[in-house]
Amino acid sequence: MIVQDVINHLEELAPLSYAEDFDNVGLLVGNKNNKVSGILVTLDTLEAVVDEAIEKKCNLIVSFHPILFKGLKSLTGKTYVERVVMKAIKHDISIFAIHTALDNALQGVNDKICEQLGLINRQILIPQVGTIKKLTTYVSKNQASTLREALFNAGAGAIGNYNNCSFNVDGVGTFNGNENSNPTIGEKGVTQQEEEIKLTITFQKHLESKVLQALFKNHSYEEVAYEITTLENKNQHIGMGMIGEFENEMTETNFLEHLISKMKTKCVRHSALLDKSIKKVAVLGGSGSFAINAAKALGADAYVTSDLKYHDFFMAENKLLLADIGHYESEQYTKNLLVAYLTKKIPNFAIVLSNTNTNPVKYL
Repeated sequence: MIVQDVINHLEELAPLSYAEDFDNVGLLVGNKNNKVSGILVTLDTLEAVVDEAIEKKCNLIVSFHPILFKGLKSLTGKTYVERVVMKAIKHDISIFAIHTALDNALQGVNDKICEQLGLINRQILIPQVGTIKKLTTYVSKNQASTLREALFNAGAGAIGNYNNCSFNVDGVGTFNGNENSNPTIGEKGVTQQEEEIKLTITFQKHLESKVLQALFKNHSYEEVAYEITTLENKNQHIGMGMIGEFENEMTETNFLEHLISKMKTKCVRHSALLDKSIKKVAVLGGSGSFAINAAKALGADAYVTSDLKYHDFFMAENKLLLADIGHYESEQYTKNLLVAYLTKKIPNFAIVLSNTNTNPVKYL
């Protein structure tokens, strides 16, 4: 197995094309064609983590956070980032980061928080836009079924909880091939009329190359007429944060104690208590002040995130309880999620959960 094989598995869970524009995800250090001896999964790639990979004979580190976020102008070892990269290169260790691609995944960071808290009826808090595309093409009527099925097999036609979705319109196509053409229907130099189907089908943007490959492979025409447009629809299966609910409501105090217990945090910074029950809860791992209004708009009783600043707490506006549990604490179970996923995808292989605590924040 090579590094690219592992990346392919990870992209099934969280396609990198859904990472935020500001992010730096993917293979950051190493060669995608290197053979993999073992995989170490971590939240952050620090020197101690690279040392752990060396000790446990893992030459691929799968990290949630990217060690390389901004460009490096030198490699002299003067910063912890440079030292990590230098040591990884010296020991031929590859580093892959998944970060906001997993934040935006349906079964990613925020789903794991919901699972840990026991929230049910989960849905994306801020669905992504611009991630659903539409393919329109024209195919001979007697070949439409074969092409449609091939596109379905490539992943097109999935809308929410439905698969094999398409729209088909009967019509008549005309074409006239020149002397260099090789028409599969009719003769060159003769205008041909053909009963055709106008086939329209949607797909997730990360599947575009796969869908086009299926189109060209299964379409019989020498020149395939098609167009791809991006839809404005929100993607209910891709996006930041999640919102769910408890089976039974609880008091605010019991909720905060529940957070401390389930998220293993020593400190919860929160807005004013409102003397109301907590049932509907929004969550967003990592820095989540930008989603406070989204949580309020969806009627959340509480919003769990991290890195809230002083003025962010005013945004509660006596409408919900804001709870800051700490950045590391909100994402700590991400590496467990990745280990479980990779173990299922690659059984009988050395996939190691890092035991290095990378939390830079300490409490008395």
